[in-house]
Amino acid sequence: MSNPQDFRYSKEHEWLSAAENGVATVGITEHAANALGDVVFVQLPEVGDTVSAGETCGELESTKSVSDLYSPVAGEVTEVNQDVVDDPSLVNSVPFEGGWLFKVRVTDEPEDLLSADEYTAFSAG
Repeated sequence: MSNPQDFRYSKEHEWLSAAENGVATVGITEHAANALGDVVFVQLPEVGDTVSAGETCGELESTKSVSDLYSPVAGEVTEVNQDVVDDPSLVNSVPFEGGWLFKVRVTDEPEDLLSADEYTAFSAG
């Protein structure tokens, strides 16, 4: 699977969809999901939480390790993906579709987010 061209990416391997009505969707990339191994538990921020760009806002636990989840933007969490909480393997099987993690009303977006091509080159290096 290639990285969707209309998404932007953080160097911590999170993706960000284009915002609709100011709300963007956040998940982890296929590269990150493959590196983690089988995800068995996710801890997500709660609806109403304020997240900051580049700051931790949750955890992903796999059969190999526990990794922090970082928010690629600042804003207020408007929704969490309960399907992923109930079935963390969605992060591995469909990271860009049903494996999304949370939605955020964006208040600030850093300028250092990568395009799909930039992220592909970054993650290959």
